[in-house]
Parts: sequence; C-alpha cells; structure tokens
Amino acid sequence: MSTQPVKRDAARILPPRPAQAAIVVAAFTGLLYLVEIIDAILPANLEQNGIVPRSLGGLDGILWAPLLHGGWDHLIGNTVPLLVFAFLAMANGLSQWVAVTATIWLVSGIGVWLTGDGGSVTIGASGLCFGWLLFLLVRGLFNRSLLQLGLAVVLLLYWGTMLFGVLPGDPRISWQGHLFGALGGVLAAWLVSLGNRATAPGPSPSPGAGPIL
Repeated sequence: MSTQPVKRDAARILPPRPAQAAIVVAAFTGLLYLVEIIDAILPANLEQNGIVPRSLGGLDGILWAPLLHGGWDHLIGNTVPLLVFAFLAMANGLSQWVAVTATIWLVSGIGVWLTGDGGSVTIGASGLCFGWLLFLLVRGLFNRSLLQLGLAVVLLLYWGTMLFGVLPGDPRISWQGHLFGALGGVLAAWLVSLGNRATAPGPSPSPGAGPIL
C-alpha cells in the first residue's frame, strides 16, 4: 500500500496572489459594513433575519446570519480576526477558499439551527472566524507541513484564548455558532487534504514492477 504525497503547493501559508486575496477579503468585510450601515440608516432591523433554531421560517437565516451583526461593537470585534484568518485561509487560491468558507458557513449555520436555544436569533460572522481559525490550526496536521504547523503555533499563541468561545457561557453569545464553525473548519481542512492527496503525483513505477496495494 502506498500513501500519496501531498502537493508542494498545499503547504503554502500565504496566498499565491496576495493582492487578489487582500481585495477579496476587503470586499467581503466591506459588504458586512455596508449591510450594517444600511441597517443603521433605515433602520431595517436586519438582525431579525438570522437563524431561528428549529423554525422553518428561520432556516433561511443560515444564508444571511454571517452577514448580519447586532451593532457596531459586534461587527468591529469580528473585523480583525476576519481580515487575518480569511486572508491566510486563501493560501491555496480563491476557489479553495470559497469551498472552505462555504463548508464552514453551512456547518455552523445548520449546527446552530439544530442545537441553538429555542426562540433565539443568531447572527454574526464569528462562526466563520472560528472556522477559518481551526482550518488554519489543523491543516498542517493533515498536510504534514511543518511550515503550516509553525503558523498554527503563532496563531494559537495570539488567538488561543478565543477557543474558549466554543464553550457555553454568556447567553448573549452563540457558543453553538462558534463550536460548529470550528467543526466546519476541521471538516474543511480534512476534505482539502483528501483532495490534495488525490491529485498529488505519485512515483513512476519501475519497468516490470507489480501492482501497489
């Protein structure tokens, strides 16, 4: 039996096109601020369109919740982690980042819908932030990359206390969104590693060699 090597590009820690990555992350963050500005000006009470657990009417909140925030303090608190984690998570290009983000988005949202407190409305991009952080922390293990593991240690030293957010605490904060966002990040890292190994070039068999099992 042979284990496929991971592609060298999979061990990157910075985006191959930093300018493009910065523009995408800035545009996404700008969208969050635009939504909050619109909500403040109208006011549109957009935060009521978040996830309402186990309610069919609140199911579509899975799509909107990460775009909505409960005021400027909430949004500003998410901004720096979002900028850093989203940028670093684009190390293997935009298309993979979109797939990783979609995985975290759905796992976090569905998890909240299934397990959140009844009658609550969950909003905010913190589930994405937790997902990107866990993606960055564990991908080095799946990819067996010392470089990515080194970055994970740096992130853990600086943002490690953030992980306590996956535990129940303040009733105003959705620990379920954090927990399932984190699980979505781990799932995304595992799926990416499977894809990397499936597409990695294997050694050429020598003439006359038997099958590799």
